[in-house]
Amino acid sequence: MTTLEVLNAAASYLDKQGVESPRLNAEHLLAHVLGRKKRIELYLEFERPLGEAERAPLRELVKRRGEGVPLQHLLGTVEFHGREFLCDARALVPRPETEQLVELAAKMLQAPSRIVDVGTGSGVIALTMAFLFPEAGVAGGDVSGDALALAAANREGLGLAERVELLESDLLAAFAGPFDAVLANLPYIPTGEVAGLSREVRCDPLSALDGGADGLALVRRLVAEAGGKMSPGGLLALEIGIGQAAAVAEVLSSNNWRDIAVERDYQGAERFVFARHG
Repeated sequence: MTTLEVLNAAASYLDKQGVESPRLNAEHLLAHVLGRKKRIELYLEFERPLGEAERAPLRELVKRRGEGVPLQHLLGTVEFHGREFLCDARALVPRPETEQLVELAAKMLQAPSRIVDVGTGSGVIALTMAFLFPEAGVAGGDVSGDALALAAANREGLGLAERVELLESDLLAAFAGPFDAVLANLPYIPTGEVAGLSREVRCDPLSALDGGADGLALVRRLVAEAGGKMSPGGLLALEIGIGQAAAVAEVLSSNNWRDIAVERDYQGAERFVFARHG
């Protein structure tokens, strides 16, 4: 079979398994198997015959993708804010909304001295902020040792071992302030809704998804904790679930946070809340 025939067969199978964007997924998987940096390179090889040694690993990957394993887990990497990060089942798969959280927060900061990423997971927020603010001290914390190991691998791979501190921490418990900025994409799915999530999302660690009865258990705790560890006027930047903005704004207001602002994501959903303390 030629490259094109193999690609078409893989896309057809993924489509029948209900995978969104089956052709795009098939291209990424085949490029990965063939060691191509960019899937566009496949278009130059459509007539090339593929032997069993190349088709066998692709079949296995396509089968697992059809079973709902996230594409990023199969590839082992994910792109975030223009950089490649290791990605696997130890932490939440970074999503475009979190890139937007970083971009919006960065616009609101001027020469911050200390930044902390709470619930850092694979470390994408902390490490990206370290690139955006090279003069700042940046830290990331997570309650999961497995997630921190993944974040540490990403830190090493990006050459930030000397600049970004990683600590095992329940929210901010292990950190001493003050901080100029606290960013967090905490678990915000209500417990009762976790079982109904897509099979891809359910491959993320449960601890990175389940936010308690209404999804805001950890957000409430962080809002209360962060107040005592902020610099004057320090920024709190939160990614939240759809329909939670009003409740989060109320929690912030009752905990002495000001300049509370809600921002929408690229789909128009109220996805981010920003506030200053004092």
